[in-house]
Amino acid sequence: MPYVEAAVRRRQFIAAGRAALAVHGVAKTSLRVVAAEAGVALATMQYVFPSKEELLRAVIEDVVDEIASVLADSAVTDQGLENAIRYGLGAFWDRLVVGGRELQMLQYELTMYALRTPGHEDLARHQYQRYTAVVADWCRRATEQAGTTVGVSFDHLARMIVAGVDGLILQYVCTPDDARAREGLNALTVMATALARS
Repeated sequence: MPYVEAAVRRRQFIAAGRAALAVHGVAKTSLRVVAAEAGVALATMQYVFPSKEELLRAVIEDVVDEIASVLADSAVTDQGLENAIRYGLGAFWDRLVVGGRELQMLQYELTMYALRTPGHEDLARHQYQRYTAVVADWCRRATEQAGTTVGVSFDHLARMIVAGVDGLILQYVCTPDDARAREGLNALTVMATALARS
């Protein structure tokens, strides 16, 4: 077997972990299952990730990084706050929610796993802090570029947007309805914009 750098191998195992978790869920995914998904011996897998907990931690961080990156790239911030929210939510939804049911289910399952596993609670906090920070940043940039102000803190505004998106995602995962989801995103934009003006 040719030598593969540890960093490359780590990325392969995280991708295999995500694939296995999407199919089997947290409870039924073992290192042996992930090793089979990656096409390597269990010992090779354990060299990089000695325990399931370490692999799950890496997968959670990878999912958070991906979602935070999409959020950060999604908003148009040079046309005012309402447009930043509307286009940011729309782009995020199109890229990660529509057709991404497994990713969204995996995200929530990993969040619950982190909250229920002693020593991993910080991952769930980190996850939502990252999402909130990214949304707060594009709301702040849009407001500054438009030369306007908001009546609440950007952190509070972002937390309300993230909470609204979470609710809409859960509804969509349970009953995929594109028209209802768009209606919900539009309503969330209106509510968030009104909150910013309060």
